[in-house]
Amino acid sequence: MTEERLAQRIDAHGVRLRPFHLADLADVAESCDDPVTQRFLNHLPSPYTEADARWWITEGAPAAFAAGGAAYAIADPVTDRLLGAVGLSYPVPQRGQAEIGYWVAPWARGAGVATAATRALSEHAFTNGIYRLELLTELENAASQRVALAAGFRPEGVRRRVTSVRGGGRGDLVAWVRLADDPPGPTTRGLPDLPDGRLTDGVVVLRRLGPEHIEQTYRLHTDPDVVVTRVPPEAATLDEVTRRCHVAESQWLVGTAAAMAIVDAASGDFVGNCTLLRDQPASDQAMIGYSLLPRWRGRGYATRVVRLVSRWGFGHAGLSRLWAGTLPENVASMRVLEKAGFRREGLLRGRLVGAAGRRADSTIYGLLVTDPID
Repeated sequence: MTEERLAQRIDAHGVRLRPFHLADLADVAESCDDPVTQRFLNHLPSPYTEADARWWITEGAPAAFAAGGAAYAIADPVTDRLLGAVGLSYPVPQRGQAEIGYWVAPWARGAGVATAATRALSEHAFTNGIYRLELLTELENAASQRVALAAGFRPEGVRRRVTSVRGGGRGDLVAWVRLADDPPGPTTRGLPDLPDGRLTDGVVVLRRLGPEHIEQTYRLHTDPDVVVTRVPPEAATLDEVTRRCHVAESQWLVGTAAAMAIVDAASGDFVGNCTLLRDQPASDQAMIGYSLLPRWRGRGYATRVVRLVSRWGFGHAGLSRLWAGTLPENVASMRVLEKAGFRREGLLRGRLVGAAGRRADSTIYGLLVTDPID
């Protein structure tokens, strides 16, 4: 694309994309010094000053256009006030490829600005010679991943240690891609959000696992009675649990796993975790797993959880088959599955990693969408 084509003003989807003006200086400085912006844009100066904003407006943004990319201000089409920024970087002309990115001012968040701007610039880029757009997000930046989905981008996997992290080290990024001939969006998700953010039967409540559950989940997966049923049977580390809770929403959005916290409806106390893992998306199959703190066992809670997740998986996630595996000696878990309608299907010898590197057998249970859920 030529610099002239890229730099033209774009009015679409309720937003205006235009070049930055010096009148945007204070808004750029305030937006780029905002903690949320700073958290997910590691390359920004910190603190971000009006001098930094002036350089961006007069030199940085124009240089992006000159290099074959783009750096637009997102503006309100009525007042022209700055709402954020969206741009194209790392153009690869021989591949017809570029990377798209954005940030939104604190006063404009939650109004669909990033989605509208991403759609507008994507369509403009496709019209002017780009075929493939990449959008990279941090695993913990669920808001940005929701923008990608709403704008028609599809997940392609995790790029390991591809970005530098403020303060040192390297971080992973989720790669999202939209092609010129892809539908405009939103992208269909393999694992939709829970209805009203929860599943409940009045006795137990299931909510998406998140950072707020780190302490409770760590306590769960270091409890000796829970550890013996883990694979391998080792206590989780705090780092493992922290990462799991922080990336749970990302895994849900890309459609690989729906990790949930189990809560007692009456008291609000933490009961345990459960996960629905889409291990075979092509055949609409998923695995279900669950762990409860010992004090909550023997009350029928695990059976209630399995029923709730199974009904949601079949009724909302489009699954056709669920399966679960238990250690042959875990009679209590077998009873849970049988009470929920699962049928025993056989024994897989040496399927699991056991203690001290030994192998352990796994008893397999299955439930079909056509089976009754007891």
